[in-house]
Amino acid sequence: QVHLVESGGGLVQAGGSLRLSCSASGSIFNINEMGWYRQAPGKQRELVATITSGSGSYYADSVKGRFTISRDNAKNTVYLQMNSLKPEDTAVYYCNVRGFRFRGGPEYDWWGQGTQVTVSS
Repeated sequence: QVHLVESGGGLVQAGGSLRLSCSASGSIFNINEMGWYRQAPGKQRELVATITSGSGSYYADSVKGRFTISRDNAKNTVYLQMNSLKPEDTAVYYCNVRGFRFRGGPEYDWWGQGTQVTVSS
């Protein structure tokens, strides 16, 4: 089993900052890509940012220049530093990890339980 534990969500005023963390534990051989998605009420889940094992990153246009994704491979942990938050950033944020449980095995797609981020105007 693989478990993802997220933390760092909360309520913040517009212009403020939050830092999300997601740690993966369990039967993991290797992790490829880690990322963050979000889902606002009544909307589909959308990609926020991803980071590869070589630290190559991708950001949605809506968060470029405000959010920074990083990872600590030794800790199987991914972070999302969110600055200059806007009310439209309000959503449940989900951690996503893609990796392998054993050498030569299939790639898995694991999800965190979600953490609420609320930005007040």
